[in-house]
Amino acid sequence: MLKGLRRAVTALLIAIGLYSLIGFLVLPGIALRIANQQLEQYATQPARLDRLQVNPFTLQLDLWGLHIGEPGKEQLAFEHLAVDLQIDSLWSGALHLADVTLVKPHTEVRFSKDGTLNLTQLFKLPASEQPEPEPGEPFALRIDRIELLGGNLHFQDLRPQEPIDIHYDDLNLELHNLSTLPDDNADMTLVATGPAGGRIDWIGELSLSPISSRGTLKITDEPMQAFWPYVRDAVPLVLEKGAVSLSTDYQLNLRDGTELLLSNARVKIAPFAMQSPDGKPLIKLESFEVSDTSLDFAKQQVVIGKVRGQKLEAWAARENDGELDWQKLLAGKPGDQPAQTPAHTGEPAEPAGDSTATVQRTPDEPAKPWRVQVKDMQLREYHAHLVDRVPSEAVALELGPLNVDVQNFDSLGTSPFALKVDTGVGKQGKLQAEGQVQMSPTTAALKVTTRNIDLRVAQAYITPFMHLELRSGLLNSDLDVELASTEPLGLRVHGKAQVTQLHTLDTLKGRDFLRWQQLDLGGVDYRHGDRLDIERIDLQQPYARFIINEDLSTNVNELIVKQPAGNAGEAQASAAAEKPLAIRVGGINLKDGSANFADFSLRPNFATAVQQLNGRIGTLDSTSSKPATVDVSGKVDRYAPVSIKGSLTPFDPLQSLDIATQFKQVELTTLTPYSGKFAGYRIRKGRLNLDLHYRINDGKLNAQNKVLVEQLQLGEKVDSPDAVDLPIRLAVALLKDTQGRISLELPLQGDLNNPEFSVMPIVWQTLRNLVLRAAQAPFKFIGGLVSGGSEMDLSSVVFAPGSAELDGQAQKSLDLLADALRERPALRLEIEGLSAQSSDGPLLAQQRLEREYQNYLYRIMQRRGDEVPASADLLAVPDDDKAPLLEGIYRARLKQQPPAEWADLDDDERTVRLRDAVLQSWGDSRALQRQLAQDRAAMIKGYLVDRGQLAGERLYLLDVIFGEAEKDGHVATPLHLDSE
Repeated sequence: MLKGLRRAVTALLIAIGLYSLIGFLVLPGIALRIANQQLEQYATQPARLDRLQVNPFTLQLDLWGLHIGEPGKEQLAFEHLAVDLQIDSLWSGALHLADVTLVKPHTEVRFSKDGTLNLTQLFKLPASEQPEPEPGEPFALRIDRIELLGGNLHFQDLRPQEPIDIHYDDLNLELHNLSTLPDDNADMTLVATGPAGGRIDWIGELSLSPISSRGTLKITDEPMQAFWPYVRDAVPLVLEKGAVSLSTDYQLNLRDGTELLLSNARVKIAPFAMQSPDGKPLIKLESFEVSDTSLDFAKQQVVIGKVRGQKLEAWAARENDGELDWQKLLAGKPGDQPAQTPAHTGEPAEPAGDSTATVQRTPDEPAKPWRVQVKDMQLREYHAHLVDRVPSEAVALELGPLNVDVQNFDSLGTSPFALKVDTGVGKQGKLQAEGQVQMSPTTAALKVTTRNIDLRVAQAYITPFMHLELRSGLLNSDLDVELASTEPLGLRVHGKAQVTQLHTLDTLKGRDFLRWQQLDLGGVDYRHGDRLDIERIDLQQPYARFIINEDLSTNVNELIVKQPAGNAGEAQASAAAEKPLAIRVGGINLKDGSANFADFSLRPNFATAVQQLNGRIGTLDSTSSKPATVDVSGKVDRYAPVSIKGSLTPFDPLQSLDIATQFKQVELTTLTPYSGKFAGYRIRKGRLNLDLHYRINDGKLNAQNKVLVEQLQLGEKVDSPDAVDLPIRLAVALLKDTQGRISLELPLQGDLNNPEFSVMPIVWQTLRNLVLRAAQAPFKFIGGLVSGGSEMDLSSVVFAPGSAELDGQAQKSLDLLADALRERPALRLEIEGLSAQSSDGPLLAQQRLEREYQNYLYRIMQRRGDEVPASADLLAVPDDDKAPLLEGIYRARLKQQPPAEWADLDDDERTVRLRDAVLQSWGDSRALQRQLAQDRAAMIKGYLVDRGQLAGERLYLLDVIFGEAEKDGHVATPLHLDSE
C-alpha cells in the first residue's frame, strides 16, 4: 500500500511538474508565437506582443509590450495587462475574473477626412461563413476588479476644416464587480487629466445587463478649443478662449428605451471669448454658470434652478442690407446645404432598439417639444455694443451695465414669468423694466422707467426725412406697458413722460428751428389703434422759428426731404385705410415761450420776435364737439403785449371757434418791409394795436378786425412793383385823428366751406377799399367825422357871380369843414381860387365901370378943390355925370377915340355905345377874373382862420384857375386836402 502511495505521489509530482513546465514555459511561448502570428496575419499595421506569461496555479495571465502601429507611432499599445482568472469559472456558469489590471495603455482614435475610423482599419478579418446568430443572452462574465493605470488617449478627427486633437495623458479607471449577469452593478471610478489642465472624474455604478448606470460625472476646466472645430464647421465663429466645467448626478437605463435623469447638474463656462472670422470681437464673458439643474430625457424636460452670468460683453451690428451680422454668421457658411432626409419609401422604419423604446408617430404629427424651466436667472454687468449701419451714418448705441433677472420661466409659455431689466443707455441714460411676461399667448405687464435717454441716437433716422439736426434732448418716463395680444396688437401704455433740453437745428439755414427746456406729458394713456389720452402737457421755454423765403416757400417745407412717389403713395394709402386715432389732451400749459418770424421775400427783410408766451389751452378732444378754451399772452419784441383768448374745436376748427386776439403797442418800424413792398413807403415810427375777434359756427365766419395805429409817420418812398397806386400819405392823414391815432374796423363774413373764400385776401381788399374811398373822396370821408358833414359837399365853396363874399350857406359849409379838420390835424387844406368868365365877367365889368366913375369924379373934384370923401369908393356918382365921364373912360380903357360915325348919334345912343364897348373890354379881362379868384381864396382862408380857429400854416393858397360856372350861375371854388 505504501508502494502504491509512493507511485501516486510520484505521478502527481510528475503531473505537477509537467503542468508547471507547460504552464510556465511551454504554453507562454506557444501562445506568444501564435499571438504574434495572428497579429502579423490580420493586422494591417506592424504589430507585436513582447512577452506573455501564465501562472498555471493562480490562473493569472500577464501580457507585456503590445504594439500595433509603426514604431513610435503606435495606434494601440500597452505596457502590461494582468488578468486573474478564478477557478470557480468552471462550475459557476460565468467567466469569473478576480482582477484585471491594464498599465499605461495607449490608444490613438483617429477619423480621417472621409470619416474612416483608424481602429476599424487595424485588422483585416476574414468574412464569416456562418450566419449571424440571433441575439440572445450576453456572455456571462463577472470581473471583481478592473484597474486602468496611467492610460493615454489621443483622439483626432480630421473631418472638420480645423482638425480636432484631444489628448488625455493620465487616464485612470477602477471598476468593481463588473458583471453581465442580470441586475449586477459595478462600482466605477474614472479619473482623466490632460496636459491643458482639463480633468474628468466619474464615480458611479455600471450594469451591463441591462445597460444602466448611476453616479456622478465631473468635468473640470475642459478647454473648449479642443472640440470647437465642430462648432466652426456649423457656424464660422472663432474661439479666442474658453473653458467649461460640468458636474452632475445621473441615472441611465436602457432597459425600456433611453431613460436618462440628470440632477444637481452644474455647468460653468469661464472664461469665454469669441470673435468673427475677420477678427472682430463678438462675445467676451467672465463667467456663466447654470446650477441646481435637472433633466428628464424621457419627459423631455429640463429644470434649471439657477443661472448666473457675470460681465458679458457682446457686439452686434445691423449691416447695410438690413441683416444682423449674427444672423449671417449663424446662417452657416455660404453654399452649405441642410442634410437631405431619405425619401419616404412607404416601408415601415425599423426600430433602433426595443420596439417599446421608440414612440411611433405619423409624419404629420409634430414632435413633442422640450420643456425648459428656469427658476432663477441673474445676469450682471453685461455690456452690449450695438451698431446700425443701415442709415447713411452708422448709429452706435452702448447698453450697460446691463442686469437681467428672470424668475419662473417656462418654455411652454403658458404661465407668466417675472422679468427685471436694468441697464445704462449711452453715456448717461438709464432704462429699467420690471413685471410679468407670458409667451403663449404673448402678454406682458411691465413698469418701464427711463432716465436721461439721449435722443440724439435718433439723428440718423431723422436725416433721410428732414434736414434737421437733433443737437440735444433727454427722455425721462415712468410708464406701465400692458401687452394683451400680438395678433391683433393689443398694447396699452400709460404713465408720464418728459423730454428736456430739446434743441433742433435747421441744417439748411444753420439756425435754431425748435427747442424747449422741458416738456412734461402727464397722465399718458395710449391704446394702440384706439385712442391716446394725455391728461396735461406742460411746456417750459418753448421756442420755434418760422421763415418765409424769397420764393415764398417756408423753412418748414424746406426741411422735408422729398421721398419717392411710390413710397409716399403707399404711406398715404396705408394711413387712409387705418382707423383714425382718437386723441384727447386735458390741457396744455405754456411757460415763458418765444418764437421768431422772418420774411425774406421782402426788401428789406422783415423779422420779429415773440417772447414771454404764457398761458393755457383747455381740453382738446377729437371725439367731442366741446370747444377748448384758449388763454395765452406774450410780448412782441419784448415790450408789445399780445393775448389770445377764446375757444375752439382744434380737430375741426370750422365747427366752432371764438377767438379774440389782441396786440398792444407793436412797433410799426418792424413792419417796414411790408409797408415798403405793399404801400411804397418805409415807416419812420408808429405803434400798432390789433383787436381781432373771429367767430366760426359750422363753417360760417363772422369776424371783427379792429385796428388802432398810433403816431404813424411814413418815411422815405420805396420803389416796389407790388405797391398799391394810392395816395398813401393822404390816406394816413385822413385816417389819423387829433391824437395821432388811426382807428379802423374791418368786419368780415363768409363761408369757409367755399373753396374760393379766403380770409386774408378779403381783409386786405377791405382795407384797400377803405383807403381808396378815403383818398378818392376825402371831403366826404372827413365830413362823416362831424354832425351834418356827410350831408354837405365840403370840397368847394360856392360864391355868387362876381362876388367874393361868403353867404350863409358857404359859411355853414366852412364851419363844418373847420370842425372836421380839427379832427384830422395831420391834414392840410389847399384853396384853389376860381372865377368863371361867363358868370363873373359881366358883373366884374359893371363893377369896374362903377369904380372908374368914382375914380374919375374923385380926381375932378380934387382938381376943382371940392370937398371929397376919404376914398373914391365912397362917392355917389350922379347919373347925369356918368355920360361925360364915360367919354374919358372909353378913351383911357380902349386907347382910342370913339368911331367918327358915332358923332351923328344922339347923346343917349352914343352913351349906350360907349358903355357897351367899355363893359365888353372889362368883361374879357383875365386880370379882373384872377383878382376875383384870389379874393375868393383869401376870403375862405380868412374865414377858416378867424372863425374856424384853424392854424394858418395848415391852409395853402394855390394858384387861381379859370373855370366854368354852375348851372345857376354861381361859381364853386374848389378845395383840396393833402397831408403834412
